[in-house]
Amino acid sequence: MVASNWKPSLAAVLRSEGGNDDDPDDHGGRTSRGITQREYDAWRRSRHQPTLDVWQAPQSDIEAIYHEEYWNPYCDLMPLGLDYCLFNTNVLAGPHRGAVLIQRALGVTADGRIGPLTREAAMKASPQRAVNAFAEASRTFYISLHQPKFTKGWLNRVAFVQKTALDMIQKGSLNA
Repeated sequence: MVASNWKPSLAAVLRSEGGNDDDPDDHGGRTSRGITQREYDAWRRSRHQPTLDVWQAPQSDIEAIYHEEYWNPYCDLMPLGLDYCLFNTNVLAGPHRGAVLIQRALGVTADGRIGPLTREAAMKASPQRAVNAFAEASRTFYISLHQPKFTKGWLNRVAFVQKTALDMIQKGSLNA
């Protein structure tokens, strides 16, 4: 296991997610920093708290949701850089899609479950090659959605994530 890359990954995802959105063509609906209103309502109810407008959600709530729902339990089990790729995709497209894309990148059966075979393949893989393969799998996925309104933004995000992940690896190897 590597040291947690949570804080740098969080900062990068927040940069990508931006602020509030309520695009009628986005299936997520009313969203703030990547968290949908439906998800935020359910998260608050699970803590016996009243629902709030997601656009007014405290940053601490957004970070808690990210950590509990999208970082845990698998990102800390991934090599540096690949952890951020998985986390970003978990936020953007959901944990099942994140699992499938990491499995495709690693050349293991893409069953959507990050089990011991996927984790072993991640630890044995060249981090740079795994990040590049993850980016390619992500591009293929977003293009396959045939949503031209969003495709350019998704592909720009994939490029940003790829570059940021490779930078994380480079900096990590310099500090090792």
